[in-house]
Parts: sequence; structure tokens; C-alpha cells
Amino acid sequence: MRVKCVLCDEIGKLPDDHPLAKKLRNHPINTYMCDNCNERISEQTHSRLSTGKFSFHRSSHPAENEF
Repeated sequence: MRVKCVLCDEIGKLPDDHPLAKKLRNHPINTYMCDNCNERISEQTHSRLSTGKFSFHRSSHPAENEF
């Protein structure tokens, strides 16, 4: 399955039986992000969290307590 990163427009290929490929096929609202962009965003998020000025806005749903 050919996929395109939503941030950098890099075209990649996923095996058809890969769980992410199945998720993208069955739920078109989900988007694909390449490994480079995913890693870059996670590094930036962790650096923001370490400053202490960034906080997640969580709901009062019981499942959020486990997060």
C-alpha cells in the first residue's frame, strides 16, 4: 500500500498485511506520518514537557486517569 506523509509529503510503502495499512484502509480519517516526522514531533513534545510550561489538557473521562 502506498502512503503519503501528511507533514512532509514523502511517499512510502507499507505491506498490505501491516496493521497500520489495514487501519488506514478501514478508517480513512486516520492519517499516516513517516518515521522521521513522528520522531521529530515526539522529540519536540518531550522537550516542551521538560520545560514545565507545557501541560496536556485532559478530559474528565475515567480512561484519562490511566494515561
